[in-house]
Amino acid sequence: MKETRKGMLIVVSGPSGTGKGTLCEKLLANDTSVRFSVSATTRSQREGEIDGIHYHFMSDERFDELLKQDAFLEHATVHGHRYGTLTKPIDEGIEKGQNILLDIDSQGAINVMKRRPDCVSIFILPPSGNALRVRLHTRNTDDPAEIRRRLANAPGEVAKLKLYDYVVINDDLEMAYEQIYHIVQAEKQKTCRYFPVIEDL
Repeated sequence: MKETRKGMLIVVSGPSGTGKGTLCEKLLANDTSVRFSVSATTRSQREGEIDGIHYHFMSDERFDELLKQDAFLEHATVHGHRYGTLTKPIDEGIEKGQNILLDIDSQGAINVMKRRPDCVSIFILPPSGNALRVRLHTRNTDDPAEIRRRLANAPGEVAKLKLYDYVVINDDLEMAYEQIYHIVQAEKQKTCRYFPVIEDL
């Protein structure tokens, strides 16, 4: 039997503090067919972040240059900072049969879904508003004003979950990961991406 596969674009989104990053890291560690899409951003680099690995950190001037070149699949201003998804590496990866993982805010995710309706979209939901507040305060990556801004944006983001293909509640990390893993494995077998040929039939 011969088989070929076309890659897919996996869009993971949800409010800040839902554990998107951790879930994406687990998927990348356990599925070698998945590659992470590194977004561009004008926000400051956080401690421990590596340019080109976590984000492509850049100036507003460089971001504007890429906009003029139509280099972004989507771009948005989120929590006062600019973010963008570069189109070329995504298209190249999918053609090679790779599954490209995009960890993105809901504004950007919806723009991607409009332009790439064949993408697989997953919304990560917190178990409660209080759990979200606790997670944002305990991860120690944002100042109080940033946390307030992210919490204020959360209800509007949650209101858009019906636009996504799947929703996963991250109440238990392992269970949430298992659900995402099985979603991805099932999507790989769709006939629009998986092309088996049995030569003697």
